Amino acid sequence: MPAKRVLISIDERLLDRIDHAAARSGLTRSGLIASLASQSVEPRQGPGADADVRAALAGIDELAAEATS
Repeated sequence: MPAKRVLISIDERLLDRIDHAAARSGLTRSGLIASLASQSVEPRQGPGADADVRAALAGIDELAAEATS
């Protein structure tokens, strides 16, 4: 499905945090926001449905990113 452009308003400090998180994740700002929005509106299934598991996986991703940089 083709992407659509949208206009949203975000606090400047939050936008800075989003940009830093996107850079750490290797995503664009739009990619990160789309990913987070998708996670928010789609039902979670499997081990990633648990917040503790998601946090652990995010920690592993962060360690892997640090190890490769």
